[in-house]
Amino acid sequence: MSIVTVQLGQCGNQIGHEVFHCLCSDIHGTHGLCSSKENQSYQDACKERFFWEEESGVPVARAVLVDMEPKVISQTLSMAARSGCWKYSHQSHFCQKQGSGNNWANGYSVHGPRHKESIMDLVQKEAEKCDRLGGFVTIMSVAGGTGSGLGAFVTQCLRDAFPASFILNHVIWPYGTGEVIVQNYNCVLTLSHLYRSADALLVHENDVTHKICSQLMNIKHISFRDVNQVIAHELGSVFQPSHTAEGGPDYARNPLGDLMETLVPHPEFKMLGLRNIPHIPENSLPYSTFSWPGLIRHLRQMLIANAQMEEGIDWQVRPPPPGSCPPSSHSTKKPLHFNTSIANLVILRGKDVHSVDLGSFQDPSLYTSWLSPQDALNAWRTPRAFNKYEKSASLVSNSQFLLKPLDSVVGKAWNMFASKAYIHQYTRFGIEEEDFLDSFTTLEQVISSYTTL
Repeated sequence: MSIVTVQLGQCGNQIGHEVFHCLCSDIHGTHGLCSSKENQSYQDACKERFFWEEESGVPVARAVLVDMEPKVISQTLSMAARSGCWKYSHQSHFCQKQGSGNNWANGYSVHGPRHKESIMDLVQKEAEKCDRLGGFVTIMSVAGGTGSGLGAFVTQCLRDAFPASFILNHVIWPYGTGEVIVQNYNCVLTLSHLYRSADALLVHENDVTHKICSQLMNIKHISFRDVNQVIAHELGSVFQPSHTAEGGPDYARNPLGDLMETLVPHPEFKMLGLRNIPHIPENSLPYSTFSWPGLIRHLRQMLIANAQMEEGIDWQVRPPPPGSCPPSSHSTKKPLHFNTSIANLVILRGKDVHSVDLGSFQDPSLYTSWLSPQDALNAWRTPRAFNKYEKSASLVSNSQFLLKPLDSVVGKAWNMFASKAYIHQYTRFGIEEEDFLDSFTTLEQVISSYTTL
């Protein structure tokens, strides 16, 4: 089944380009390490999922590019065309001459309604090219103006126009040190609106990805492109074809439907985090060996200790012993905070995947009490290796991983709101104080629900 990607704002368009580039280089790689029949069905499934073919045979990304400034979109289009192995359609982008100036209200209340028809027309045309539409993935930042404000508006429009389709928002969490003075307002407004429209939010934190670039990939001068390539690799590790437990030998299932069914058992809990191992520089690959038991042990500890990468994991954090009473309130400040999960999905790619034992992920103490571990854990596998790694494992988790950053953003935004800082920039575009209060209420409820797991 096919997925239509909607790239929103500068961040969304730059990451979207890296994602398609990563998918394309993966299917053209010679490192499949599996039978040629398996490799062929993997390539066919990937092409159907993310590309359609022109008469010339060049794969064209199933994507709509939206930005309020032309510069990034024209760069993105030409970089894709220059790659020679895929491109974007020249009929599926929308841009204007003037950006949203990092103002969420400008993107949501002005640009959104003004350009709704043109943008949704492009989305409709892209959806009609799919024989079987699996749903939509939007890629956007939560901190800026176009990506976040217009992105929240477009997500609502997608929900109205395609009520039966799955919608996954892939959102980029801003650097904690701050890129934009009003980024906490923008985050609160975006997340609360997305929570009402989307089926799930898959979150990447810029600070975490930056750390991976510096500590694991050994990149000395980190650019946005380096960060985006790590994000694209992690997304590819989830969305490239793999076999589900029920799916049998073919790759044809809907990855978005499978993802939601597996990880979002209740509409109150929609926050998904992603961990992928290993991450190592390409020139170190020939000298590295990985065993499945080692990868799985690291991935499990990353989950329970809420570690963002395989280096520097706190191995002291342990699940509570069976039968012990949980503390009366899960404080997000606790130093050894155990990360409780609602549901987890482990995706294994590469050599000998079918012999991997995931019993350690079925420990009932990892999960909330209202879902059995058999239902809470799912595994997808494929013997086809991904992007030069002989063995790789990804974990998509619906757990308490985002409690701390979410609590922090809501707290900072509330302190600014309490002193009425910068509110006038939003009210002049029609976002009133009541809208802020509604958004705070929505996110306080999300924080409260995850805290009581």
